Amino acid sequence: MVLSVRNLQANYGSLKVLFGVDLDLGEGETLALVGANGAGKTTLFSILTGLLPAAQGDVQLQRRSLSGLSARQLVRQGIAMVPEGRKLFPSLSVEENLMTGAYAGRPGPWQLDRIYELFPTLEPLRNRPSPALSGGQQQLVAIGRALMANPILLLCDELSLGLSPSAVDTVYAGLRKVREEGVSMVIVEQDIARALTESDQFACMRHGEIALSGVSRGADLAAISAAYFGEKHHA
Repeated sequence: MVLSVRNLQANYGSLKVLFGVDLDLGEGETLALVGANGAGKTTLFSILTGLLPAAQGDVQLQRRSLSGLSARQLVRQGIAMVPEGRKLFPSLSVEENLMTGAYAGRPGPWQLDRIYELFPTLEPLRNRPSPALSGGQQQLVAIGRALMANPILLLCDELSLGLSPSAVDTVYAGLRKVREEGVSMVIVEQDIARALTESDQFACMRHGEIALSGVSRGADLAAISAAYFGEKHHA
C-alpha cells in the first residue's frame, strides 16, 4: 500500500470542509478523483502536500504517518505535485524549471535525460523561457519538474484544463509510461470519461465526502453522475 487515508477531516477556521475521507492506493496504481468545484478535492490535495493540517484522521505513505510534516518534508518523503495551472517560474528556462524539481535531492531514476526521453519535444526547447511555450508544452514541463523529485506518489491537479485534445493525449500518454515505472498517482480530472480511462480506481467527492468509489473499468457512468450531482451512493 502506497497511500492510506483514514477518517480525514479538515476545517477552514470554523467551517468544516472534509468529513471523514478514506482512500487506499497501491504501487503503480492511479486513482481518479472527480467532483464538482467545492467538493473537497483541493482541500484533500492541500493536506497531502502539507499546505493544510488535518483536523482529524491520518495519512500514511508506505505505512508511515505523515502527520505534522511540512511541505518540504513531504517532498523528501516522496510526494510531488503537478499544480493546477502549471505554475512554472516565468523567469526560468525549460531546463531550469525542470531542475527546480530536484531540490530535495531524492535519489531515483528521474533525471533530465529521462524527462527528455519521456517528453522528447522538450529537449529542443530546453533553453527557451517557459512563457514562450504552448499550454501543452508547459504542462509537460510541470509534469517533468514533479518527476525530478523522484516521487513515490504523484498528485496531478486538472491536467487537461485549457489544453487542446491533442495536447491532452500527449500528457496522458506520458503518464502511462510513468505508471509503468511504478509511480502511484492521484489525478483530479473534470472529464469523467477520460478520468476513468486513465485510472485503476475512482472516487467521486461531494460536499467533503466520498460519495461513490470503485474500480474504473466498467464503472457505471450514470451512478457517477448521480453521485457527482447529489445522490449519495456506496460502492
